[in-house]
Amino acid sequence: MDLFTVTFQAVVTLLIIGVVGFFIVRRKVLPENALGALSNLALDIALPCLVFVNIVSNFSPSETPDWWVLPLWWVVFTGLAAGLTGLFMFVSQRETRREFAMSLFLHNGLFFPLAILTGMFGSSSPYLVSLFLFMLLYPAFLFNIYPYFFGKATKKVNWRRVFNMVFLATLVALAIRFLNVQRYIPDAALTVVSMLGAMTVPLLMLVIGGNLSIDFQKKGTIYSREMVKFVLIKNMAFPLIVFGILVLIRPSYPIALLLLLQSAVPPVTAIALFTERVGGNQSIVNQFLIASFVCSLVSIPVMVSLFSLVFSP
Repeated sequence: MDLFTVTFQAVVTLLIIGVVGFFIVRRKVLPENALGALSNLALDIALPCLVFVNIVSNFSPSETPDWWVLPLWWVVFTGLAAGLTGLFMFVSQRETRREFAMSLFLHNGLFFPLAILTGMFGSSSPYLVSLFLFMLLYPAFLFNIYPYFFGKATKKVNWRRVFNMVFLATLVALAIRFLNVQRYIPDAALTVVSMLGAMTVPLLMLVIGGNLSIDFQKKGTIYSREMVKFVLIKNMAFPLIVFGILVLIRPSYPIALLLLLQSAVPPVTAIALFTERVGGNQSIVNQFLIASFVCSLVSIPVMVSLFSLVFSP
């Protein structure tokens, strides 16, 4: 299959699972108060297991001696995304500008690329390891940066968020590979961890769909103009600008692909939760999320296809 079809199918799969979550909450198959528990299960157990088993099984320090540059490229991308966010946030109306900026900046840098890379290269691809190493610092950054958009940041660093389960799982897995002791891990243990990790994306998409169902029932204001602005910038302007930069600097294929995907994905799935915690407009960020998710059915496959015309493995 061509890249457009593969990428399209990966995005459709995510959206279908989200729709299932929407209706199981809408029809009371799953109670609303269970969504928090499912979210914690995905983020604190399933995701660390997914990261751990992929690094232990597929990462080789000798074959990837420059692995350490991947988190540095994430820093570069984050700086670029911050600059683009600062440039485009003023397109939004004043009343929703903070939500607009936060939704632009906090992107779904793990789960969408994970599904797309799996569809393109398979579930045991070294590109997945590259993704996890690229995103090594993102969870700690994410959980500590979002309050700044609403001026509610505290001076005290939340070390529990810095040393989160995903970060610790990555460090432990890297230590195992560098010490070359992975052969001592029983196959049964890796199988269990792999099965737990496989729940990550389905659980999170179910939670997203369920939260959107709850928000829809509130029947708040529809911000159609703001959604159009957001999609034009997030789904089109961001990836096109990043693609233009990639053509100029010509990094290696794996890094270029990761940077392109990071720029093209919708907002992070927890954006509505973050907005609620800081007292923002949760309804509009959910609308940004939905609009960007739906448009990504076309925008991400188009950008990946355009990328493939210039870059090859």
